[in-house]
Amino acid sequence: MITKRSERFYGLDHLRALAIVLVLLFHYRAFKHPEWIDTIGRFGWTGVDLFFVLSGFLISGQLFQEINNKGSISLKSFYIKRFFRIIPAYFFTLFLYFTIPIFREREALPPLWKFVTFTQNYGLDVINQGTFSHAWSLCIEEQFYLLLPLFLLLIMSSKLFKYFAVLIIIFITFSLMMRLITWDAAIAWIDSNSLDFWRSWYMKIYYPTHTRLDGLGTGVLIGYFMQYSVGFKKIVHQNGNKFLIAGIILLGISFWICNEQASKVASVFGFTLVAISYGFIVLSAVSSSSFLSKRKSYITAELAALSYAIYLSHKGIIHMIQAFFEQFDLETSDTVCLIICLLGCAIGGLGYRFFIEKPFAGMKNKILKQGRF
Repeated sequence: MITKRSERFYGLDHLRALAIVLVLLFHYRAFKHPEWIDTIGRFGWTGVDLFFVLSGFLISGQLFQEINNKGSISLKSFYIKRFFRIIPAYFFTLFLYFTIPIFREREALPPLWKFVTFTQNYGLDVINQGTFSHAWSLCIEEQFYLLLPLFLLLIMSSKLFKYFAVLIIIFITFSLMMRLITWDAAIAWIDSNSLDFWRSWYMKIYYPTHTRLDGLGTGVLIGYFMQYSVGFKKIVHQNGNKFLIAGIILLGISFWICNEQASKVASVFGFTLVAISYGFIVLSAVSSSSFLSKRKSYITAELAALSYAIYLSHKGIIHMIQAFFEQFDLETSDTVCLIICLLGCAIGGLGYRFFIEKPFAGMKNKILKQGRF
């Protein structure tokens, strides 16, 4: 049993590492950068969608397993674990942004209360208040962590649980339909070359939770079927590499559809297709027959472990390094600066690990042990 668990997480580590690299390359385009970054980083926004699929799968899988083992869910235990994993590093990053101006990659921040309440992804004006804008995805994930166990408890004792997969598909379809309605009602009439278009597109289609349920929903569906369908699980474990090939092909099609990220077709159907594509790749990563699950890599394991801290801090670190370079008239748009910035992000992630994540993880373990949850 231990071997299977380890092999499973080898594959997921590779995907977490891929996700954070995609995000880094995409966001690096907002800073001074080599021209080739524009080409290889343009689809890096899908790294967040991969994180959503992974989160949906992992969190739902833990909850389904607890339901099977104990017949219920300990909300207190779940929320304590999520609190100590998410909040300390997140609040430390907020402290940096709100007290150290040089850490800010842009001029203006949204109000603090929006970050603290994890509602910053609603009404986010990325043009005028784009500093720490990438916290939008953390808001969605935190809302997901809050609501999923409550939703499961609500339907566990009813006949709806046997229709759980149908409900999740309805949620995904709802998200797609909301993008379609929003596009026709609030986006289509705006000049696509104007700042107003991008402000509205990000604010009303890209950032809101109700328009971004595809990735999380896909991950939850995978977690559900892997837990409750013996036939599905058998197919996955027997066809790991085929799922990988299918996922890569679908992802290529998704990238073609999303070539113009803010087009109507991409906005309405692109997120769903990207989520499904990464869903196939996640299935490959958890399949015992896939080479992804059998190949352990120290580099991807470390990147996976640091991915949350790097995601939180990378824009501020890149900004500070480039500002330092400019003080000494050093080149900031070449590959050398890129490598130094990425190394700086990794070092920053290590700082988070040793000074924030590890101490609070120890505190969490003591609380859970004393409470016997």
